[in-house]
Amino acid sequence: MPVAPAPETVTLPVNALRDFVAAIFAAAGCASDEAQRIGRYLVSANLAGHDSHGVIRVPRYIIWLQDGAVRAGQSLTVLRETTSHAVVDGNFGFGQTIGPLAVDLGIEKAKASGMAVIALSHAGHLGRIGDWGERAAEAGLVSLHFVNVAGGELVAPWGGVERRFSTNPVCITAPRPGHEPLVLDFATSRVAEGKVLVASQGGKKVPADALIGPDGTVSDDPRLLYGDIAGSHVRDATKGAGALRTFGEHKGSGLAFMCEILAGCLTGGGPSGPVAPGPRRIANGMFSLYVDPGNFAGAGFAASVEDYAAYVKSSRPAIPGAEVLLPGEPESRTRADRLAHGIPLQRETWAAITATARQLGVNPPAG
Repeated sequence: MPVAPAPETVTLPVNALRDFVAAIFAAAGCASDEAQRIGRYLVSANLAGHDSHGVIRVPRYIIWLQDGAVRAGQSLTVLRETTSHAVVDGNFGFGQTIGPLAVDLGIEKAKASGMAVIALSHAGHLGRIGDWGERAAEAGLVSLHFVNVAGGELVAPWGGVERRFSTNPVCITAPRPGHEPLVLDFATSRVAEGKVLVASQGGKKVPADALIGPDGTVSDDPRLLYGDIAGSHVRDATKGAGALRTFGEHKGSGLAFMCEILAGCLTGGGPSGPVAPGPRRIANGMFSLYVDPGNFAGAGFAASVEDYAAYVKSSRPAIPGAEVLLPGEPESRTRADRLAHGIPLQRETWAAITATARQLGVNPPAG
């Protein structure tokens, strides 16, 4: 009888995957609390359905740690501050450590002053920015986040073929007492780089026009970003000759440009390019605004949000039997499903993670 092919995915229970990732970072030299925090937030991205920002990042994070591009055990350095703003340096610490510290500082100042601005530079990869917006929403605050990657050119501007921007996510969140918050969180590129990474490891393909080659031809081929990927789990975006494209033509390109101005130039961390020759150390900048709605719309804010959300959802669906969804609803539903049934990972993604684990003396759970 013919042998049935192995399934394309492996499904891991949430807690087992979280503990496994934490064990990897502990073995790599992170303190237990930081290792657990990295595991928590990477798995959180998978739970939300944003696999591009989840545990697929483990091998890359370990390489960065071993190369000194990201540092364990860091905190914030406050460069300048008033009662309503702070300019802070993340000291190239893990984004899963630096991110919550920056958000909590913004929450504290907004609670005291009604609103606050936090300008963060030199953070390690901050992961899914929706996690930080949700953290602010849990504290009852509206928040806006603009992000860039200094030294991380990946995206061509509208009308160009050469890389000039990073993927530059934007996130806006609003609390909904008694409900999941409203969470708008997206890259200004046609797709996030991590989605190309997922596609390169046998996952869902990116749209046919997500990338652009040096000759201006659009494509869905991950090799335009990574170069030759045959026979290796390693992906290096500096090796490709092409670029990601922005979403929404000139509109997405303009928004990506302004992310560079806010998260790069205004924070002091610098824009995505030009990239100097020699070893690269990419770092996230994040410009965040935190607003206490009680100091603006007062007690009527929550009711107004609920009334309008219900009104939007009441729109007749374009497809019979379908549904109009609010920002954050797809993630909330995916989270519930994966908490109940586990997190699916592409076989190649799982192989890359387990290879990294074994190099550090960590045995993977059965999968």
